[in-house]
Amino acid sequence: MNVAILGEQNVERFGEYVALRFEGRDYTNAEMLADSKRLANVLRDLGVGPDDRVAVMLANGLEVFQCYGAIPSVGAITVPVVFLLAVSEVHHILADCSPKVLITSPEFHGNAMQAIEGLAEPPVVLVAGGAPEGAQSLEALRDAASPEFEAVDRDDDDLVVIMYTGGTTGRPKGVMITNQNLHWNATTLAEAVGIRPREVGLLALPMAHLFGMISFITAQVLGVEGVLLKWFTAEGVLQGIQDHKVNYIPMVPTMMTYLMGTEDLDAYDLSSLGKVFASAAPVPLELAEGFSKRFDCEVVEAYGQTEAAPALTVERPGEPKKAGSAGPALPGVELRIEDDDHQEVPTGELGEIVARSPGIMLGYYNLPEATEDTLRHGWLHTGDMGHVDEDGSLFVTERKKDLIIRGGFNVYPRDIEELLYEHPGVAEAAVVGKPDPTMGEEVVAFVVRKPGAEVTEQALLDLAAERLAKYKRPKEVLFVDDLPKSPIGKILKKDLRARFS
Repeated sequence: MNVAILGEQNVERFGEYVALRFEGRDYTNAEMLADSKRLANVLRDLGVGPDDRVAVMLANGLEVFQCYGAIPSVGAITVPVVFLLAVSEVHHILADCSPKVLITSPEFHGNAMQAIEGLAEPPVVLVAGGAPEGAQSLEALRDAASPEFEAVDRDDDDLVVIMYTGGTTGRPKGVMITNQNLHWNATTLAEAVGIRPREVGLLALPMAHLFGMISFITAQVLGVEGVLLKWFTAEGVLQGIQDHKVNYIPMVPTMMTYLMGTEDLDAYDLSSLGKVFASAAPVPLELAEGFSKRFDCEVVEAYGQTEAAPALTVERPGEPKKAGSAGPALPGVELRIEDDDHQEVPTGELGEIVARSPGIMLGYYNLPEATEDTLRHGWLHTGDMGHVDEDGSLFVTERKKDLIIRGGFNVYPRDIEELLYEHPGVAEAAVVGKPDPTMGEEVVAFVVRKPGAEVTEQALLDLAAERLAKYKRPKEVLFVDDLPKSPIGKILKKDLRARFS
């Protein structure tokens, strides 16, 4: 099947309704579908066809939804590009996937034009939202096109998205995602999350990230009303909840931290919020419990990664919670925990999380060796550490590469981070290993203080001395104004480790 038909199925199943509210305007699902079909005609007239790539370098906005409907309609492959990337990184992505068309906006047009310099076959550049002089306007072409278009037939295993990873371990790799991957993930999540038609969801996640994309597709399947923010701000989210009576929000832990740190929370009416779906990084226990209590809502944790398109587990809303768990596997997902010899470990023991499901990627674009390594033995090797309990609930510890080995002892950073988050003066914490000639690695904590907090290094070292085994205790605590993060808000520990290189 072609995932483009999900837009048509949405209109057929739920009728016409306001599907999107963005920057003071309402858009119905039928209007959005018609504009996607117009853009599909534009792309076809530009020579875009099955298996061609179309890069989308936009902030959140109406045009992103149109692109995500139009590009698969012509059988082409969507390549989302995070606009925060450096020109050299964008150039790498474009050189790797060779798009026929690049869609961007005025604020990123200059970077886009720099990024296509030197490409063997530069793409046609369309600009949405007011094209600069000499540039082709997406709106002008779209508005002149027909709203009638029949989506091209595609097979389940045909590529529909190449999603470049955030580059946490080197240059971004293009994750090849199929129609089946996206369709299975969206429909399976829709059945598991307990959201009903016409509920209101708010999306502040970047649509250039798979968490944001799958949230949009799942919303189509569920028939919900969406509120979209161009980008995340704590004030924007809080105002959106109040103004639109938002019922649920997908978020990453960093967003939750910023919301918790807002000083005037009591000034907003947040009573409509019932659920927060948290994923993309482990949620510190203190944050999950504090957020649930402060916002009087349910925090539903999930686990996945881009290579799984993206979901593997999710807590079931309304069911008893297990502290620190990302929930059981979704129907159709096989999970197991392996040791370094690829043998399954007993229940409750720690190891690498590996998985099989209809959502697992086809592989990495143009990287057969990396594909073979990640999908070895027929399982997706996530690179994440965790364990599964007797009920099948998954507990994620951290990235395998974040493990610290101090004097022969394994130190799991999340154990220390959870403790640091318990201190009332700590807003954010990240623990990494620092090379040490005697111990191999020493434990170092990077901490962001809450506004006005006077927490000291000695206070945190004393807390660790009271609660942690000696080999786990940080040797030093470094206070910073902020922690390096990916575009979706995931803390980049490789950048912290690089400070010790």
